[in-house]
Amino acid sequence: MSSAASAPAVQNGAAAATPEYLLQVEGVRKEFPGVVALDNVSFRLRPGTVHALMGENGAGKSTLMKIIAGIYHPDSGSFQLRGKDIRLTSPLDALENGIAMIHQELNLMPFMTVAENIWIRREPKNALGFVDHAALRRKTADLFEKLNIKIDPEIEVRDLSVANRQMVEIAKAVSYESDVLIMDEPTSALTEREVSHLFEIIRDLRAQGKGIVYITHKMNELFEIADEFSVFRDGRYIGTHPARDVTRDDIIRMMVGREITQMFPKEVVPIGDVRMAVRNLTLKGVFHDVSFEVRSGEILGVAGLVGSGRSNVAETIFGVTPATSGEIWINGQKVAIDRPSTAMRHGMAFLTEDRKETGCFLMLDVLENMQIAIINRGYVKAGFVAEGDVMRDCNVMKDALRVKTPDMHERVENLSGGNQQKVLIGRWLLTKPKILILDEPTRGIDVGAKAEIHKLITRLAGDGVAVIMISSEMPEVLGMSDRIMVMHEGRVTGFLDRAEADQVKIMELASH
Repeated sequence: MSSAASAPAVQNGAAAATPEYLLQVEGVRKEFPGVVALDNVSFRLRPGTVHALMGENGAGKSTLMKIIAGIYHPDSGSFQLRGKDIRLTSPLDALENGIAMIHQELNLMPFMTVAENIWIRREPKNALGFVDHAALRRKTADLFEKLNIKIDPEIEVRDLSVANRQMVEIAKAVSYESDVLIMDEPTSALTEREVSHLFEIIRDLRAQGKGIVYITHKMNELFEIADEFSVFRDGRYIGTHPARDVTRDDIIRMMVGREITQMFPKEVVPIGDVRMAVRNLTLKGVFHDVSFEVRSGEILGVAGLVGSGRSNVAETIFGVTPATSGEIWINGQKVAIDRPSTAMRHGMAFLTEDRKETGCFLMLDVLENMQIAIINRGYVKAGFVAEGDVMRDCNVMKDALRVKTPDMHERVENLSGGNQQKVLIGRWLLTKPKILILDEPTRGIDVGAKAEIHKLITRLAGDGVAVIMISSEMPEVLGMSDRIMVMHEGRVTGFLDRAEADQVKIMELASH
């Protein structure tokens, strides 16, 4: 633990008046309709430390943090900030008390500039009371220089990659100079290089005496950055330990109440004929001359740094952004895919990387989100929807994926991020695809759910589905893929067979 972390324990001079804990939460309970999200939960954050929160999706981590950030109000419980009782009534109230939160689902306004997003409600004004845009740019540039972030303050957020939006969220939270900084899955969209950059920022904040709550499902991050960790399970507090005193397996057992023996359950399955062939596919200004094949029963991993064009290729294959040139062949037949509905008619399904922006319909319920891709596929009889059949099949999928929800009519926005991801996966599996494109299928998913989804992907491959899996997590790509296609700056730089692939070879091709 850093010297900053131990400083508050000194009991002489001015340090004696410093509370041991920057933030104390005791006996918190929170219920939603049909669900006890938090049951008598406690949490304590020391100044100058990084405290990781661990637990499966739906364990209550994000709910507690949203209570601390003033978004939700607890049914019961007490809070102390800097040794004094406090009651937070809104996010603005939390910010004014020195608590800032970076949400797992990005909350930036896409049609505003980066600078406008960061300083909203705090814009510098000129003598006439109007926004001083020159000062706004300077403030943003100064903040980015301090954080070593290379983003144009004048660019609109909608034109940024998911990774750069994440860095803007981080910069915005830091700009409040808060004593408590909550980070909910801050690296879910970041490359290894960007994660290292974020950790430099976190270490600097820790050295300033800030308390950082860090929610993550990535074990390697916990051991690299956290001083302490707490585990939640099913809305209950399980325990807190120094990070140096435990192993990865200890944490998994605490999180899931069981051992997970096989994280990447890759099985050798028969690989059949070419299901899809892509020839010289090009989207002008984005990617060029992309060619590959994927066979039935094969899992083709796609690796590359942010900006490599991986997601753009997937979107083009699925018809979201039709190609400028090139060819797509399915089962030996050349096809023209100009929109997603055409791709679906050819047996394709596509799980997007951003479940909030392009995946879930957050205001609709679980059933509506699942059925939306299949409602016109055999469920309409004499002009009426066979609602009982739809409900039955969606329920079977919900149970198979272990989606935690009170019932099928719960609004998706009320589910945890991981359960939203499972609903999306269920939607596409209900279409019974022959070609399944998965863009970051386990982003924001806990370790137990990851293992379940990996088993599901393996089972689908065994059933003859051709799987294209894009992932920023190197162990996932290496553990699940039969072959790996690597991209860099819009071009394919190489292919690696499972037997020869390793992290070094992938990174060499990804930075080629």
